Amino acid sequence: MTETHTTFTPGAPVFPLGRYGRRREPGRRRPLLVRVLVAALVAGLGLVAAQLYARYGDPAYDAQVITYTDITDSGVSVDFRVTLPEGGSAVCVLRARSHDGAEVGRDEVAVSAAPGERHAAVQHRIATTARPFIGEVIRCRPAG
Repeated sequence: MTETHTTFTPGAPVFPLGRYGRRREPGRRRPLLVRVLVAALVAGLGLVAAQLYARYGDPAYDAQVITYTDITDSGVSVDFRVTLPEGGSAVCVLRARSHDGAEVGRDEVAVSAAPGERHAAVQHRIATTARPFIGEVIRCRPAG
């Protein structure tokens, strides 16, 4: 005759007491709480990104290269347009790069808008140490 314990259901695994820790009771998951926490995290990160952009981003000084011409072994002419605050001024950093991507010339140019204007068109020649392939505006920042 075999011994059968009444506290164990047939087919259920039997674990020695105290050996594997306390077994969790099957409980309800909380997907709503997880979603609320994720939404709060995304909102917080968005707020931080907006504050950093407002502090360090400067959309008022935007430069566009119109064309680069007159490429010689000693320089390149860059025509560009800068969007400024009305009647403002800026300093733009220009560079020339060779065909392999190396920087062969760099220059800073002061740009001012006419009173009541928000755009200034500028042509500047960058002196280079080797034959350039491209002339570009890296960035513009407020003058001063």
